Amino acid sequence: MYQLIDQFIDKIITESTPERPIWNIESIKAGKKPHWNYIDGCMMTSLLELYQETQEQKYLDFVINFVDYYVFDDGTIRGYNIESYNVDDICESRVLFDLFRYTKQEKYAKAIEFTYTHIKNQPRTKDGNFWHKKIYPNQVWLDGLFMAQPFYARYETELNQKENYIDIINQFKNVSQLMFNREKELYYHGYDSTKKIFWANPETGLSKNFWLRAMGWFFVAIVDVVDYMDDEDSKTNFFSPLLRDSINGILKYQDETSKMFYQVVDQQDRKGNYLETSGSALMSYAILKGVRLGLLENSYKQIGIDIFNGICEKYLTEKDGDLNLGGIVLVSGLGPENNLRRDGSFEYYISEPIVENDAKGVGPLIMAYTELKRITKKT
Repeated sequence: MYQLIDQFIDKIITESTPERPIWNIESIKAGKKPHWNYIDGCMMTSLLELYQETQEQKYLDFVINFVDYYVFDDGTIRGYNIESYNVDDICESRVLFDLFRYTKQEKYAKAIEFTYTHIKNQPRTKDGNFWHKKIYPNQVWLDGLFMAQPFYARYETELNQKENYIDIINQFKNVSQLMFNREKELYYHGYDSTKKIFWANPETGLSKNFWLRAMGWFFVAIVDVVDYMDDEDSKTNFFSPLLRDSINGILKYQDETSKMFYQVVDQQDRKGNYLETSGSALMSYAILKGVRLGLLENSYKQIGIDIFNGICEKYLTEKDGDLNLGGIVLVSGLGPENNLRRDGSFEYYISEPIVENDAKGVGPLIMAYTELKRITKKT
């Protein structure tokens, strides 16, 4: 099976160019011009991690060639408009640290500083968390923690003497306090601090349901931030119990046969709900990396492996030598005001397109695959 995964990764990078990556189905469908974005960022991050583990030069060469199309000599970035205050755009910039380390090209260092100006100026909720986007004012989405905090943490560790560690930790604390349902042990997708947006509960400000991929991004944000931070106290006393409690909560809803999870996590038996690839892969990655970093006990390792294997058995298919990864929801969001369809209802979440080979599923699968290689080698 693992040989099939290697072949699948080769297919993805062989058939992609910086102008038209086949994994960015969302941009292709919308006819968007090439721009810096989290979907490409997810793929670049996963391929860099795979390179670091395997030392296969083709992965690093691909990432450098791809990123060089976007990063200019003065450190500005193609299609990155800071004034849209979109935390998604921060995501891809995390690869710049490694590319600067590998190549010593100053443009990458300049692009890191360019992105950090976004961090410094991003509007915040009254609780202190970054807005998700300018078009989503006063809102925190779980996925926003993944988009911004790993870059932020790495910058603070490597370039800012850890000055803002407390800010990063507090943004996670706010999410755990405001967005966690203690009865169901799951996290809501979104929170509006004004409690006025149409999809929010007017008393709590929370969205209606528990979307799998949003939780996956959040759990991954925890392990990635810990990996970049140099702070044993927060790792032991905050992040480790946060991850363990979060994982234990979602495991209550795991499918017994496939070991995967459902698009709307706690409504497995409702018509239209389905086992979803991207969120399940994020869970596998978060668990396996959590074990490797010492955030989770070794007993969780097999859980992460079983999820990974379940995805491959159910959704990685081969036909006439062509490999495809299915079961990936294209996108899910909340609002804005002029998009009432995105209301956070069960019916909304199951209405979004299910696609093959999108980076939001492929990237997390490669990330989990890399952690599987690491943890297997370690033992």
